[in-house]
Amino acid sequence: MNRTLADWLSHIERIHPKSIDMGLERIREVAQRLGLGRPGRRVITVGGTNGKGSTVAFIEAMARAAGWKVGAYTSPHLLAYNERIRIDGRDAADADIVAAFEAIEAARGETALTYFEYGTLAALWLFERAGLDLAILEVGLGGRLDATNLVDADVAVITTVDLDHQDYLGDDRESIGFEKAGIARAWKPLVLGDDDPPSSVLRHAYVIGASAVRAGCDFFFAASPAQPDQPPQWRWREVGFGVDLPLPALAAPVQMRNAAVAIAALRALGKAPNRQQLAAGVAAAQVPGRLQRFQRGAVEIVVDVGHNPQAARELAAWLAAQPAAGRTLAVFAALADKDAPGVVAALAERIDAWHLAGLDDAGARGQSAQALAERLHGSAAAAGTPHPDVATALAAARAQAGDGDRILVLGSFHTAAAALAWLAAH
Repeated sequence: MNRTLADWLSHIERIHPKSIDMGLERIREVAQRLGLGRPGRRVITVGGTNGKGSTVAFIEAMARAAGWKVGAYTSPHLLAYNERIRIDGRDAADADIVAAFEAIEAARGETALTYFEYGTLAALWLFERAGLDLAILEVGLGGRLDATNLVDADVAVITTVDLDHQDYLGDDRESIGFEKAGIARAWKPLVLGDDDPPSSVLRHAYVIGASAVRAGCDFFFAASPAQPDQPPQWRWREVGFGVDLPLPALAAPVQMRNAAVAIAALRALGKAPNRQQLAAGVAAAQVPGRLQRFQRGAVEIVVDVGHNPQAARELAAWLAAQPAAGRTLAVFAALADKDAPGVVAALAERIDAWHLAGLDDAGARGQSAQALAERLHGSAAAAGTPHPDVATALAAARAQAGDGDRILVLGSFHTAAAALAWLAAH
């Protein structure tokens, strides 16, 4: 039977009884049967709590500006599964992903793989056949036991460490940091985006002999002084090297840090793009759903995948730096295992009205707007208007918004995907 990509995705969702089953034994066994080699001449693995997708985009854009053949594996997707696997800046075609799935199915035998493990093997299979100069792998969850950790990276990156996925990673930054540090390799660079990384990360790097490359210690970045009649710039520097750069096309103050971490990762490879190529990549990098802005009449709609308190704090900083002319309305829908009260607390001072939306179609982790409201009892959003889904909530917020108002849509990748679909139709 010839399965379509949609058929395959439905099939692989049913193979394993759990959507998340951390560990490398199953995927390593199947990878050996597939005979998988290196996915690229060089490999950068990117982990962290927030900023992974943006950092991957910056690395990809700068490396491609240098003329490298680049593959990027990211997750989750927003609108189409193909977004997860990019080669030379293009999403993988249905036929190519199907061919990878067919090879994996033939090799796995009785081994049950999760949805993410299946996708990771597909990306590695396609990357190996593409003859890449650089493969960039975004960690799905944690790091030590994540499927992407099957590959020994030439450079590992940990963008940030904060509270998220505590059910799997631990209840504090030290525990979570230890899990994320598992992507580091002995005697290889480990680039750290936090100014104050958990001691567990530094300790693990020391124990295995990984070379920690730290923001604020080994590389530095800051906005440049304003110059008359010149566009704003920022500067990245390390000992013996510096470069003046345009502001990232990606909005939010944190994107300068993500771009800086990406430059550090490329420099750590030993042969990095030159100054002009770095600048071109910083200016070109784009990621859907990261403070993605739309104008509908005199109302601005901003869509962001932010789904934990750290991401919400960054959103609050952006809202403070870029205030709307009028009110700011929030459309918020979160998965049941996320710290929704923490997200609301971080944003409360910047939001004038809340619309709560259900994510009943998000599987076992989804929840209704009523359940979300109950979890937010006593918070600034507790009195927010409940709606059955994101589309209904966004339509209601748009009807409520006046000239100069802004609507912020956030809470999860599911939320952002539903908002983008609504915007495409309206």
